[in-house]
Amino acid sequence: MAELCTLYLADAEAGRLLTRRGASKRASTLLTDRSRIDGHIRPLLVTMKVPAVTRQDVEGFMHDVAEGRTRQRVKLGKPRALSIVRGGKGAAARTVGLLGALFTYAVKKGMRPDNPVTGTVRYADGRRERRLTDVDYAALGKGLTAAAVIQPRSDDKPGKALVWPAAIAVTRFLALTGWRSGEALGLTWGMVDLARRTATLPMSKTGHSIRPLAVAACNVLRTMGAGNADALVFPPSRGKGTMSGFPSLFARIGKAGGLAPDVTPHVLRHSFASLGNDLGLTEATIGALVGHKGGGVTRGYIHAGDAVFPAADRIASATLRKMEGETGAEVLGVPSVMARRPA
Repeated sequence: MAELCTLYLADAEAGRLLTRRGASKRASTLLTDRSRIDGHIRPLLVTMKVPAVTRQDVEGFMHDVAEGRTRQRVKLGKPRALSIVRGGKGAAARTVGLLGALFTYAVKKGMRPDNPVTGTVRYADGRRERRLTDVDYAALGKGLTAAAVIQPRSDDKPGKALVWPAAIAVTRFLALTGWRSGEALGLTWGMVDLARRTATLPMSKTGHSIRPLAVAACNVLRTMGAGNADALVFPPSRGKGTMSGFPSLFARIGKAGGLAPDVTPHVLRHSFASLGNDLGLTEATIGALVGHKGGGVTRGYIHAGDAVFPAADRIASATLRKMEGETGAEVLGVPSVMARRPA
């Protein structure tokens, strides 16, 4: 099994394992796969021979992960950096899915004739589709405002905001667009066309994707200033690469406004789509805005007169009003365009 894991990851990282869309696995997916292999599969199955693994072994593996047998804290290369493996039913269900992919690979390589994961009944994932309430929206707006206030210092040095400004801006952008956080954090200026109110994502989760942008979302981008084509729109406070500390910065913004701790960036995405549904927009239109698979999302062009632009403005406008504390059905009667800049 140790050899199987090594071969699988090597082929995946070399781009030789293709997804159902015929594309190589994305870097973030490879990182998750390696984490599950190193955190759960290797510790429990490393001594077993590939042909000897049975369905009973797979079920036992799933129960062990669910019950926390693989729970551990691993020190990483960076100072004070830890990888915390918790296990649980959700982790067990998703890791068994990866285990199935490993054995499918083993069958193709002639290591065994069948896949022992086939027929295994997995735990329900347990993910909840949480959406923001009116109270949550108001708390988010309050948190964004509080996080941007310059904090005075006791010495003569200039003060700074409670949270890195780019983290505040990207949080607001996520609320106004419904994008995945990784898409926004990886956005470069070369992908943005403010004149046409579009962003072109060459490697989103669903492949090449062109997203229409609300006027309010464009205003957020303008506050970041323009950079060269390869520069990140929402850069980290130090170093290169994307803003790896965004989850903790998002939590700090939420805490500043009294936002419920179970609100994550993904909740902003689901809330955006749900608000679009409340406004009576079609599933295809909402899908085009947030980058869902299908529904014309991966088209190579978007016409300026397409209905998706007014739809983007309607959801963003309703979001801004809710973040300012407005409640009730009147919010759903927002005008089609709100061009004001974010506070």
